[in-house]
Amino acid sequence: MSQSKTIVVTGGAGLVGSCLCARLLAQGHKVISLDNYFTGSTESHISGVDYRQGHSKDIEKHIAESPDLIYHLGEYSRVEVSLTEPALVWDLNMAGTFGVLEFWRKHQTKLVYAGSSTKFADGGMGRDQSPYAFTKATNTELVGNYADWYTLPYAITYFYNVYGPGERAGKYGTVIEIFRQKSAKGETLSVTAPGTQQRNFTHVEDIVNGLILVGEKGEGDDFGLGASESYSILDIAKMFGAEIEMRPEAKGNRMGAKLDVTKSQALGWRAEKRLEDYIREVTIKT
Repeated sequence: MSQSKTIVVTGGAGLVGSCLCARLLAQGHKVISLDNYFTGSTESHISGVDYRQGHSKDIEKHIAESPDLIYHLGEYSRVEVSLTEPALVWDLNMAGTFGVLEFWRKHQTKLVYAGSSTKFADGGMGRDQSPYAFTKATNTELVGNYADWYTLPYAITYFYNVYGPGERAGKYGTVIEIFRQKSAKGETLSVTAPGTQQRNFTHVEDIVNGLILVGEKGEGDDFGLGASESYSILDIAKMFGAEIEMRPEAKGNRMGAKLDVTKSQALGWRAEKRLEDYIREVTIKT
């Protein structure tokens, strides 16, 4: 992106979105964030970014500008919890994304959509294991259909368990930050049985590096953004050095996912940061 562009980032106040907004702004672009602050935070705001609060299904009400590029990151993004609130997942992921796709169609610009690697889990069965996984997988198909129906440029990325500064704990938190906060307080770490479920964890800076490249050069589906190393949840808990307790198995808890970063690597992307180094660093700090 050599020249200044107007770029919309949905979910721009979240973990990935705020980091992406900062990078785009540093490149000299006009950046508009649309976030409903369901999980985003004003504490993540970057000076110079134009923040607008609202639901992505109402994107046309909040953004009158015609952007050069849209990054759609603003969706519900928890797996197991999604089983307890399917109506909320549907509203944020299906209704919200439909609004963004209509905005995309009317402005005839490029869309970069953040899909979910859950659809590749357990031999492809992962896509139907939770409302979250189902809606995300369905949306990747809808994005591809819109591109075909209306001859629109697009790219779909797949994140693999993002971690890094700015994570949150709690109901909608990430496992790394939940474990970090609990270990800092001397609390027991709960691991869902069997504990051997494998995950690839990817630093937020590596994710943003990939998003920038895909925004510039990527076309089509299957841009996986994930670190090659995989870890069991039990092994990660052990890295924090705290006491561990096992809890019963839960629906939606996939055992593993297929990692394919071929298309991302063809653009020049590589995951550079390692989870062990991050855990060591934040454990020492706390």
